[in-house]
Amino acid sequence: MEYRYIKQWDSRVSLLGFGCMRFPQLENGEIDEIQTEKMLDKAIQEGVNYIDTAYPYLDGKSEPLVGRLLKKYDRSSYFLATKLPIYAFESEAEAYKIFHEQLKRLQTDYVDFYLLHAMNQSRWEKCKKLRILEMCEKLKKEGKIRHFGFSFHDRFEVFEDMIHSHPWDFCQIQLNYMDVAEQAGIKGYELAKNLGIPVVVMEPLKGGSLTQFSKDVEEIFKKENPTQSIASWGLRFIGGLDHVMVMLSGMSTYEQVLDNLKTFSSFQPLSTKEQKVLNQAILQIESRVKNGCTGCRYCMPCPKGVDIPQNFYLWNRQSMYDNYRVVSYGWKNLPLEKRANQCIGCGKCEKVCPQHLSIREDLKKAYETLKVIDEM
Repeated sequence: MEYRYIKQWDSRVSLLGFGCMRFPQLENGEIDEIQTEKMLDKAIQEGVNYIDTAYPYLDGKSEPLVGRLLKKYDRSSYFLATKLPIYAFESEAEAYKIFHEQLKRLQTDYVDFYLLHAMNQSRWEKCKKLRILEMCEKLKKEGKIRHFGFSFHDRFEVFEDMIHSHPWDFCQIQLNYMDVAEQAGIKGYELAKNLGIPVVVMEPLKGGSLTQFSKDVEEIFKKENPTQSIASWGLRFIGGLDHVMVMLSGMSTYEQVLDNLKTFSSFQPLSTKEQKVLNQAILQIESRVKNGCTGCRYCMPCPKGVDIPQNFYLWNRQSMYDNYRVVSYGWKNLPLEKRANQCIGCGKCEKVCPQHLSIREDLKKAYETLKVIDEM
């Protein structure tokens, strides 16, 4: 197992972390506890020592199960991370109560890594207003939190403000080879590195989107190394960033555990040649984009209420990855009145589009592609 040594804590953390958001489930929707235990045991036996969960994962069932499954292990043999759900409280007292509920669910006296969960601009303002940072620092002094940080989902400018506003122990950002310019992105990684703040990376495989592609893209990878899994390219890309403390993989099958362990048992970052191969694959993926919508929103508001940029975003993403799962959540949560089929063909949007897109025709094509999700 590959480890990263964190000098300020004198700790060795496994570069592969077990993300506990996508445990396997039975047909009735309950967690498959037998399979989950097998997966977690195998990962720990092979050296994984960073276990990451959160209050809302799997409808609140992840924390209690993780607590039960880890009870067999010496508490000092692993690092446990969980997160404070910012949406779930309206006062410091309520947040304090939730934290202690988490300790009970996890059957532990302390949390190694505690994060403000899924931070954005509004949640950041809420935490400052309710003095949640002060509360967590107090819990840290009491020994109930070892390291205090945040996970992030917003623009780089918000990240920049947050990371400069508090002496964080670490931060967690979304990063993968397709999203280096999204959210905090590679700029956020570099900023944290310059500040000496360890980085945890989530979504190194983009929720599984970077584990399988269309045949033309997969052929690029397989031609270079036929024995290496598609997933390993994404993990090795992130592992090549020397300031990444750990990357989280939300494994949902035993086979995924084995594949990830293989990547990290004799870990090697991408070589210069492999990086060129990856760049070739990225270009091929990006070439599958259906239209050139930049999300500038000059076309909005639509007189009928259609969210034109969001429909095109989902359509382009589905085409890029040849995978409906990538956009399923976004489509199902797009209100019916904002979907592409509500277009009345007035053409107002096309008159102001800087890219001169055939918006009306493309909305029809987008809907024909995306409506399949409703039947899945």
